[in-house]
Amino acid sequence: MKKNGWKKKIKAACEEAGTYRPYFDIPIAQLADILARRDDALEQYKQTGGKPVVVHTNKAGAKNLERNPALLIIDACEKTALAYWRDLGLTPAGLKRIDENSMKKQKRGFGDILKDLSE
Repeated sequence: MKKNGWKKKIKAACEEAGTYRPYFDIPIAQLADILARRDDALEQYKQTGGKPVVVHTNKAGAKNLERNPALLIIDACEKTALAYWRDLGLTPAGLKRIDENSMKKQKRGFGDILKDLSE
């Protein structure tokens, strides 16, 4: 999916969860970019045979097995994306944290109490 498609999908998910705020547009765009990069790496992984381990030849000519670089990119993007999903309230833990924070009463400071008394 392309970046704009991800942006629409993420925004719709936030709206459905009740967590969307206009100031989330920047993190939504960043998450969309991360997911688009992940999709590109996944496509490259599939096109190159989808092998989790590849043979790498070093400068000395020795052949070594290593994890497919596309998988490393996919993994990094998914870990980063999870943090964004959580912060946008799109995971159970993230939604719970947002709901709890919005439900807590604001603590009043000493100045607020004095102000109320003087009125």
